[in-house]
Amino acid sequence: MDPIQPPVENYANPKTCFFHVLFKAGALAFYILSTLFFNSFVIIFVVTVLLAALDFWVVKNVSGRILVGLRWWNEINDLGESVWKFESLDQESLARMNKKDSWLFWWTLYLAAAAWIVLGIFSLIRFEPDYCLIVGVCLTLSIANIVGFTKCRKDAKKQFQQFATQTIASRVSSTIQSAFSVV
Repeated sequence: MDPIQPPVENYANPKTCFFHVLFKAGALAFYILSTLFFNSFVIIFVVTVLLAALDFWVVKNVSGRILVGLRWWNEINDLGESVWKFESLDQESLARMNKKDSWLFWWTLYLAAAAWIVLGIFSLIRFEPDYCLIVGVCLTLSIANIVGFTKCRKDAKKQFQQFATQTIASRVSSTIQSAFSVV
């Protein structure tokens, strides 16, 4: 008899996962391989930054919502101050999110930024300040998503803790009130 194996969890959103990885890989691959095919810095800059910007938008507005149930944005208030805004699914829905989707989301977010850092170091070692500009733009977009989603995840946890605390306090209060109203 074969021992019973637990079911292997598949990706719940394979198309979203594909596009989440596609633009990251596309920007990195184009940047790395472009010097083999193009001599024009302008073409390399425009295409790489365009792919990185597409990645930024897809992650921020599509894959973040679908794969981890989070969304963030930044607004400037009337005083000219930057204000972070966060959206997240309720805690029950977040707990039901597919673990593989979530794992892919977070790891590729961090690995892409690490890859841009390594490529930036290579550009510095090779004394190519032009290419440091490309890496700087792409790294900034990657880090913006990391910071935004990390803050959003922390905000979601904080909101859940506040909700749980308020719910418990409300139940204890109503239990105490009902105990004294009986007497």
